[in-house]
Amino acid sequence: MMRKLSIAIACFAVLALTASAALASINPANGPTGAHFAAGTSATCTQSGQNVSCSSYDVAGVGNANASASLTASYTANVTCSNNGKNRNNDIESQATSFSTSSSTGNLNPKNGKLTVPALSTTAPTSPPAGSCPNGNWTAAFATGSPTLVSYSYTLTFAGFSGAWLTLP
Repeated sequence: MMRKLSIAIACFAVLALTASAALASINPANGPTGAHFAAGTSATCTQSGQNVSCSSYDVAGVGNANASASLTASYTANVTCSNNGKNRNNDIESQATSFSTSSSTGNLNPKNGKLTVPALSTTAPTSPPAGSCPNGNWTAAFATGSPTLVSYSYTLTFAGFSGAWLTLP
């Protein structure tokens, strides 16, 4: 009995240290009872310039619960709109816009009660999203220094639960 209690306390201590180091938020109510990071793994996301990469990790104690992970990055940008007519190099309008990019793992199936979550990443787009200019005949381009990463959100959600088990940052 004492050994089981010691193991449980050690697991929660590792989870707490890992969570704080990764700035992770775990909601145990949104996952199988006993779900925890497998020894030697943790979920981390890093920002490099305008790009975000999240590591691969394992979650043990999940039984047969399927899950999915997703990463969404939010950006702002200044977009210049140019006329395709006679003055092609003459910017007509410059405006601020907001948009996001995302990636997802799709459905993940556990094996022997352990879920392996693959790495996810998202990169800043090299051109503005469709509809960035008020007139569809205009050519949209990012102004110098755009886009800018504003924030990102990474979640791991188990099937059948109402919200995310893991949220970063």
